[in-house]
Amino acid sequence: MTWSTREIAELAETTVKTVRYYHEIGLLDEPDREPNGYKRYEVRHLTRLLQIKRLTGLGVPLAQIAAMGADTEGHASIFRTVDAELEATVERLQNIRRALATLSEPGAAADVPTEFSGVAEDLRDNDRALLMIYAQLFSEESMDAVKRTLEARPNPALDEEFRDLPEDADDLTRQSLAERLAPIVDGASADHAVTLELKASTPRQVRAAQTAIGRALEALYNRAQIDVLRRAHMISAARRDAVAE
Repeated sequence: MTWSTREIAELAETTVKTVRYYHEIGLLDEPDREPNGYKRYEVRHLTRLLQIKRLTGLGVPLAQIAAMGADTEGHASIFRTVDAELEATVERLQNIRRALATLSEPGAAADVPTEFSGVAEDLRDNDRALLMIYAQLFSEESMDAVKRTLEARPNPALDEEFRDLPEDADDLTRQSLAERLAPIVDGASADHAVTLELKASTPRQVRAAQTAIGRALEALYNRAQIDVLRRAHMISAARRDAVAE
């Protein structure tokens, strides 16, 4: 009993194009031809085609299938690798479902990282934009710390004063605000301290991340606000040095 290309494709519930592609990449042996030039597939071809279909359905890449010969010794390693990849995919899909569930709730915000949706109501547009950039550049632990600080709202009045700071604020106003922000920056208020750690692992990535953060701050906040943040960090550094001495 033999079959044509169309017939064997139908039996395997695949397409003629797929069968021909498997021939091209060497996964499926070419069958003998009839005198009229038509291919005639035998049981061994159907068996191989069904095997390929099963393995691809399990997520095994075609390149790996091609490397799987009669010797089954290395098959387990291939299957473990595929299983690990599927586990990662399942985790990613579960995270997506959780994010969609959060975004489906009344009042959810789509313009901030999903985990910040519950604390986004009081944030202004520039704060929301910065959160999205921070979530891309900083570690999950760092963002968890930012979230805890926003949830606790240690000093709402100070937050508003910083947000409303005009670009032409005088030096005394800037310095006073920086001194009051410094305890949060340097961790003197331990419950609400935020230490940001970049995800970047190479010097080039670190430089790119730092540049992106600098540009984001310049685009989202006025010069007086940026100056206050700079001063607060300087005060924080000076306090840490004094303690170290």
